[in-house]
Amino acid sequence: MTHHHWSCLRVAAYARKPGKTSPLSFEVFREFTETRPAQVVANIAICLIHQANDLLEQQLKRLEHDFLKNGGLRERMTRARLQAREQQRNGRAKVHL
Repeated sequence: MTHHHWSCLRVAAYARKPGKTSPLSFEVFREFTETRPAQVVANIAICLIHQANDLLEQQLKRLEHDFLKNGGLRERMTRARLQAREQQRNGRAKVHL
């Protein structure tokens, strides 16, 4: 792990702490951004963008995996409808999606 990468992780972890406040607005971050040099704030923003990108990539990989394993919405709806029809014929009413 490079020094820059480690710094990004530390900075991003520190910068996320204010984000746990709800509702989230710029006011939560105002003091943080106004008490640090612009270069530091910009570096933190870049680190958070990289982190968000990594999380989105993980989510896309998971969605692809789930799609390949379970099919798309229409396929799941068709399976559920066929299952419901079969259960109605057999006198049961419970459907598993």
